[in-house]
Amino acid sequence: MTSANWALQKAIFSTLSGAAPLTALIGAGRIYDDVPRDAEFPYVTFGQSQVRDWSTGSDGGHEHVFTLHVWSRENGRREVTEAIGLLEAALHDADLTLDGHRLINLRHEFSESRREDDGETYRGIIRYRAVTEPAP
Repeated sequence: MTSANWALQKAIFSTLSGAAPLTALIGAGRIYDDVPRDAEFPYVTFGQSQVRDWSTGSDGGHEHVFTLHVWSRENGRREVTEAIGLLEAALHDADLTLDGHRLINLRHEFSESRREDDGETYRGIIRYRAVTEPAP
């Protein structure tokens, strides 16, 4: 069986890749787990993820906390802020289909935007929390 964490990441990738407003902003094919050296800005990356046991006395389950990052070199925060909103719209309370698991909930926890130390790159950080259980 596919791990719950991998099943969740694949479902998120599929959902974001098919989100027309996000694709219109950042371009098609710009959602990465491993960023190519020649990647064009803007793009979205998978960041840190944590998985915790969320089992009950009778049922298995996992709690997932994961981040997505938006990277932009547009002047100012507009592009990053807009992408954060589109990510939240696509994922918050989404009903995703996971391979071998069932998504109980998916919630946006927080977002922030910042200018990176190079002075020209902006990064948005978006954290989510999800709970999954094995599919029956």
